[in-house]
Amino acid sequence: MTRPAPRLRGRVAAALATVVAVTLVLSGCVYSLIPETRPASTASPTPDTDGVDEELLPFYEQTLLWGDCGDGFECTTVRAPLDWSDPSVGDIQLSVVRHRATGGEAIGSLLTNPGGPGASGVSLIRDSLAFAVGQPLQQRFDVIGFDPRGVGESTAVRCYDAAQMDAYLFPDVSAPRGSDAWTQEALDRHEGFAQACEANSGGILPHITTENAARDMDLLRAVLGDEQLNYLGYSYGTFLGATYAKLYPERVGRLVLDGAIDPAASGFDVSTTQAIGFESALRAYMTDCLTSDDCPFRGSVDEAMADLGALLASADASPLIAADGRELNADALTTTIVAALYSRDNWTFLTNALSDVLQGDPEFAFVLADFYYNRQEGQYLDNSTEAFRAYNCMDYPADETFEADEEAAQAQLEAEAPTIAPYWAGPDPCEVWPYPPTGVREAITAEGAAPIVVVGTTNDPATPYEWSVALADQLASGVLVTRVGEGHTGYNKGNACVDSAVESYLVDGVIPEDGLRCE
Repeated sequence: MTRPAPRLRGRVAAALATVVAVTLVLSGCVYSLIPETRPASTASPTPDTDGVDEELLPFYEQTLLWGDCGDGFECTTVRAPLDWSDPSVGDIQLSVVRHRATGGEAIGSLLTNPGGPGASGVSLIRDSLAFAVGQPLQQRFDVIGFDPRGVGESTAVRCYDAAQMDAYLFPDVSAPRGSDAWTQEALDRHEGFAQACEANSGGILPHITTENAARDMDLLRAVLGDEQLNYLGYSYGTFLGATYAKLYPERVGRLVLDGAIDPAASGFDVSTTQAIGFESALRAYMTDCLTSDDCPFRGSVDEAMADLGALLASADASPLIAADGRELNADALTTTIVAALYSRDNWTFLTNALSDVLQGDPEFAFVLADFYYNRQEGQYLDNSTEAFRAYNCMDYPADETFEADEEAAQAQLEAEAPTIAPYWAGPDPCEVWPYPPTGVREAITAEGAAPIVVVGTTNDPATPYEWSVALADQLASGVLVTRVGEGHTGYNKGNACVDSAVESYLVDGVIPEDGLRCE
């Protein structure tokens, strides 16, 4: 079946401008990994085991040994049950990094998640601390990054090596788009990927769910010695945080959810709304581009968008070949565009890439596409693509509304996102996933939870503003803060109004005015 699938990458995708700038002047790895061998250091405080089931006590009572992992960070691993419904099945390991409060004694831990699903929380904090949290939060909290189950340095989903991943993400497609042969080629690729994930992941795939990750997060809260969870989640991390609040409303401390996902939205709704969001962001980019002499497009915005559509169609029919042999077809060029639209700071890079493509040069377009997949010098720096697929296939049930009228659904997508729509949908990769989904899509109210601040950005392409409005409305204690602007997520992006609202709440418990609008 042809359907659009959710396409989230989270906070890290918005850091493109910094990474591209570094990539252009430096060779080698931008990101560093946590050392596997860590010397023992300080032990953790007494874990909070109040109300914990007896069978889970061995996990909640574990003592953490923190090791120095350089640059002022401490690292540890936490044992968690593979199956929360049957802890006897076995354990997994969760990788955790901590940055101690810089302003004296911490008021507690602040857990963070960059999104994805599949983005590394360890890398977010170790490599991008200032990007992840502002100075007021660094001063008052022990800032915690962790790789959720299935991700990064935790017990991880493993599927393909770099060469296999290149062939999967950047395939040489022989059949015409939309034909039966094209559909079968895509399904065969998805099935090969799914089989590799099953073969190489050690039996963890059915347990890679957001609900299990939220339970892991409560375990982290407890072994860190916190009675309640303080949390800053971006993008998909908002769904993780909202799921935590649903499961443990009485343990919610101060939660900020930035760039929200609507928990009630189906997979089709998520992807369609995203496509419309990226189309809107693309028009905003094009409006700005046309004011510059460097813009490769001319005429009105509508004319420029039509020319971009023609460029995508040309890439689909006659892909450009990069120096490494990869084809820049319409799918790869769409990824280039999407990667750049996560932040207004990236628009200049998009102009450069599109100008080059129009001249027959795909190299810089691949720099942007590679950033989206965290690929560098022919290697993938993490397993975010594998984990992304694993979580989404377990979290999103089949969409009966879409299946009932696929043609109408596709027509809606094409009407509202005409530039992007032709390259947004394809055979559903989760049709061939080894395990059926266990997640549900439903509103989350989290009755009894402390106030939960939801931050939305009005022209966020990846997590459109309407999702933040929806989540704040669903949550019984939801408080909406709006950033008027472009790009993905709102906190720590240069808007003093948003930053003050978020930091005052997390540090001092000052609840923002519901509906606060930050221009």
